[in-house]
Amino acid sequence: MVTRAERNSTDPDLGVLAGRLLFGVQRELFTALAELGFDDLKHRHGAVLAYLDADGVRPSELSRLSHQYKQNIGTLIDELEALGYVERRPDPSDGRAKLVFPTERGLAQMRAADLILAAMQRRHAQIVGREEYQRFKRVFFQVTENQRGYIRHLPDE
Repeated sequence: MVTRAERNSTDPDLGVLAGRLLFGVQRELFTALAELGFDDLKHRHGAVLAYLDADGVRPSELSRLSHQYKQNIGTLIDELEALGYVERRPDPSDGRAKLVFPTERGLAQMRAADLILAAMQRRHAQIVGREEYQRFKRVFFQVTENQRGYIRHLPDE
């Protein structure tokens, strides 16, 4: 009898594949960032850093984009602010709201992360072929968008 662990090592399901990709990308990205002097960042900070914008972004938008609870995003913003990567400023279009902006250190990290991720993508495209890699990304995007929009209505327990 084949165990679930054995099956997932040879024919992994969607969750296992998505996890392997996420953790592999995070490990490579944050290791490379640490080597460039951004060694105070943790993987969890990616929920904010991935969606940070030089023109500022509302915490609620970071929450929506990352699919994280607002409280979690608030904690991550607090941590990144203490580390010097972001700052909160009033939103000029709504005095009650705040925008999160990258600091100079945050902008440097964003540029470095962009270069690291671009190199990762080039490497994968070289391995599987440029067209195949672009096709993979289109299909993977469709699958992730479909999954994000799916809500299964379970019977009340």
